[in-house]
Amino acid sequence: MKVMRARKCPTDALALTNCAVVSRNDFDEKGVRHVRVNTGPAHHFIFSIRNHPEVKPGEIAFAMPQRKWAALSLDQELQVNPFSFPPRDYMISVTLSVDFQLKKNATSEPLNSDAMAREFGMQFVGNALTKGMQMVFQFTDPEKGKTHNLSLAVKSIEAIDMNAAAGGQSENSKPYAIEFGQLQSNTGVIFDKEEGSTINLIGKSKGKLAYRAIINPDWDFQKMGIGGLDKEFSGIFRRAFASRVFPPEFIEQLAMKHVRGILLFGPPGTGKTLMARQIGKMLNAREPKIVNGPQILDKYVGESEANIRKLFADAEEEWKRCGANSGLHIIIFDEIDAICKQRGSMAGSSSVHDTVVNQLLSKMDGVDQLNNILVIGMTNRKDMIDEALLRPGRLEVQMEVSLPDEPGRLQILKIHTARMREYKKLDQDVNLEDLAKRTKNFSGAELEGLVRAAQSSAMNRLVKAGGKVQLDPDAIEKLMVNSEDFNYALENDIKPAFGRSDESLNKFLDGELLIYGSEVQKILEYGDLLVTQAKNPQSRTGLVRAVLAGAPQSGVSRLAAEIARRSDFPFVRVVSNGDMVGFSETAKCAALRKAFDDAKRSKMSVLLIDDVEQLVDYTPVGPRFSNLVLKALVVLLKEPVPKDHRLLILATSSDRAFLREFGLLNAFGHLIDVPQLTKWEHVMNVVTEADTFSREEIQKLRYQLEQLFDKNLHFGIGIKRLLDLIDLSRQCDEGYRGTELFERLEMLALSL
Repeated sequence: MKVMRARKCPTDALALTNCAVVSRNDFDEKGVRHVRVNTGPAHHFIFSIRNHPEVKPGEIAFAMPQRKWAALSLDQELQVNPFSFPPRDYMISVTLSVDFQLKKNATSEPLNSDAMAREFGMQFVGNALTKGMQMVFQFTDPEKGKTHNLSLAVKSIEAIDMNAAAGGQSENSKPYAIEFGQLQSNTGVIFDKEEGSTINLIGKSKGKLAYRAIINPDWDFQKMGIGGLDKEFSGIFRRAFASRVFPPEFIEQLAMKHVRGILLFGPPGTGKTLMARQIGKMLNAREPKIVNGPQILDKYVGESEANIRKLFADAEEEWKRCGANSGLHIIIFDEIDAICKQRGSMAGSSSVHDTVVNQLLSKMDGVDQLNNILVIGMTNRKDMIDEALLRPGRLEVQMEVSLPDEPGRLQILKIHTARMREYKKLDQDVNLEDLAKRTKNFSGAELEGLVRAAQSSAMNRLVKAGGKVQLDPDAIEKLMVNSEDFNYALENDIKPAFGRSDESLNKFLDGELLIYGSEVQKILEYGDLLVTQAKNPQSRTGLVRAVLAGAPQSGVSRLAAEIARRSDFPFVRVVSNGDMVGFSETAKCAALRKAFDDAKRSKMSVLLIDDVEQLVDYTPVGPRFSNLVLKALVVLLKEPVPKDHRLLILATSSDRAFLREFGLLNAFGHLIDVPQLTKWEHVMNVVTEADTFSREEIQKLRYQLEQLFDKNLHFGIGIKRLLDLIDLSRQCDEGYRGTELFERLEMLALSL
């Protein structure tokens, strides 16, 4: 404690700071920023301090409003102690009564309270404010350029518990009144006219109190329309926002730099743009600047780079004035891959993309660093973004917004049906828990589309058909969305982009699977065992690879598709050569890469690669093959899957020698042999199941086939070939079908 004498403020400029002025020998403002002044046993006041050489040691200087408020007289002896604010009380709002300092300078011109609040925050951020405190405020109107000297008095101060707000405990972070506090960069400043004042205020920062803590105390995912992203928001808060809750001086003590960039990436429709849009509501920062990537580009030379500089201009100006006490400026780039492509990748272009990337890099982490910005980028093509943007100091927090799990899907469905439930337009038979189970691999946008499709289905029932469309007069009262509407929408309208590839899979599932012998049953059991291994949460890698190999026409694709169907995995993707006709080697590699990446996005996936040797353009004459595609396939097969993800890869081949020669047997790990029908009993089982031949023909065929197989011990036929021959014989007249089938089989045996 020091005993000091009160003096006049040495300069007008220092008077405008509303700080007490002391000698550096008494208190250095770098070490002590606030002092407590005691004028009596029950009278004490909190002041922020500044140093000035005209103030002698043992003296403390005050401006006239301060002396008036604290009832101080010149040469009065005061007890002065260093003071620091409690760390838990975070000032979220201050209400100030305002009037012109001199009545002769009063004007009826409106003053923008929003601009006043912003300027007040920049001038006095970090200052101590006390209820009843009188201040002076010099405000220059940014639009008209006119300066006004205003008199202020602190009417009320409110704070929240910083620890509760940081933990997301909204119920424990309600605002409460405090007598004194420290003005923060995001404190809400509210101006209220003094009684009888002629000052004319416009804007939002007047009258009703608004809370502006860095973390909005009443934010709620449900109200924001966000579901299934709790984990992602928790990760973003921990990395990007937790440090901004603490006072600037505490951050300075740690020599800490705030996170300046976040990249949200993931499949389309998973809520990346929604998250970025709502972050501005969750945080009470400066008004976010939201731009689409392509909007930055301009046809004139240098304009694209100038557009980037304009986005950072306000943050730069405030950082120069306030330093670490500057408020947070948020810049949101939607489709950031449009402007931040890999430098040098745009061959033959004017290199506009390269210079835009360079400009963005220099603004985020260049020579003149800003610590008051947060850049949020969104993309579903992270691979296209320049590497330099992804290192620490730039877009260092990279958060994958993946497909929602079952609890997340239930949250999303509840959000999009909340209004219907409120107005009793959702039938009681709609089970949202069941819908969440049935909508595996649906994104948030697809779930919203599902609700819209169900609503359309319900509305369609009320439209009267006829010469012209007529609406039932009681339609609004009758409208009720029921489970049948959701079922219809699931079956006909909405299909997940990352769901089962049923159309491609059904190409191989045409017709009933014939279990002609124990060999087929063993193959299916082996497949079921592989599925169980892939599903097992204790699996070492979560990746299971197998190849089904057999002679041509032996049904390997049908069996692989059956294993995939029986797995009941939510994501099934088929890589077929029919979809790559005319593709170059590079295009095939890109298609393979995309198929593997899509499969790894889902928690549980099956990837079916049909006809491997055709995929790599293998021909035995030569032999010839695509080394580029082969190497790409081997590399992709060995890539691990993300943690807690399960991937079953099934491939088919009609040339086992090819698999062995090119090292694919080791790459796949599991080999399932699919045999031909080498026993007459197996052929007869298929003939009987075909329901094509008469009893007499079946008996005759049994004898003939037994003789044929005894004479040709190495004869075998693929199941698909046999079914084709049976279908051919079906074209003959009854009584001749058996003869036709046997003749074809005999000719085939002789040709071998």
